[in-house]
Order: sequence, then structure tokens, then C-alpha cells
Amino acid sequence: MHFQQKKSGEKRRLDMTPMIDCVFQLLLFFLVASHFEEQARMTGEGELDANLPEAAAAMPMVMRPRELIVNIDGRGQFFVSGEPQSEPQLSAMLRRAQVDNPGSQSVVIRGDATADWKYIARVMSLCNQAQINDYRVAVVPEGEVAQ
Repeated sequence: MHFQQKKSGEKRRLDMTPMIDCVFQLLLFFLVASHFEEQARMTGEGELDANLPEAAAAMPMVMRPRELIVNIDGRGQFFVSGEPQSEPQLSAMLRRAQVDNPGSQSVVIRGDATADWKYIARVMSLCNQAQINDYRVAVVPEGEVAQ
């Protein structure tokens, strides 16, 4: 059996461009949405339905705490933020810093070149007592001039 087609002078065309655009937009949307869902599943966020409280002066949790800088002069006096501190005051300050930033507080110990090492060691001991493990002694590399 042989069918005959009627031939008209004009061929009809179907424009596929809008449909392809819609398909690509849907594909992009689902790729982005699945990435966010996968990331939330991996971190465990979004699984607990919680109503979070509001705060006027909230700070992001990802901020690292400020380093606490302890200066020791040639006579063995301790200074924090330019203020002289006795050993008990320094100890209390280090403990408070550790409580405010558990496990992430860092201390920089800057001892004068003429200060006895025992004062620097004492600050290190106070850091250990306050359970601050991230402390370091600042030095000037050889050949450079201290400021």
C-alpha cells in the first residue's frame, strides 16, 4: 500500500529554542538545589527543626578569637593591652579567655630581650594551667631589626 502525501509550498517548523532554554534552567536549578541538600546532610545542619533566638549584637561563630598578647618587660612585669598585670590578674585573664573561647584561644608571649627566661616560662605555665594549648613566643629573626 502506497500513501500519497499532499505537498504544500510551505513547510511548518517547530522552534525548539524556548524548550531547550527551559530544560537547561530546570537542570541548573536541580543541580544547585541538590548540592545544598547534600551539603546540609553531610554537616548535619537542617535536620533539627529548631526555632533560633534573635540577638541584637550576634557575631558569626566562624570568627577566630583575638590573640591575647602578653608583653614582658626587662624587669619581669606583665602587660596586656598596655596595662600592667600582676601574676594572679594575668592568670584570671587567661582563664576567662579560655572560658570565652574554649579550645581556640591563642596567646602570643612577647618577652624583652633583657628579661629573664623564667618570666616567659611562667606565662607559659599560666597558659597550661588555664588549658590554653595555642601559645607561642614571639622573636625577631636574626639579621632583622626589632621595631
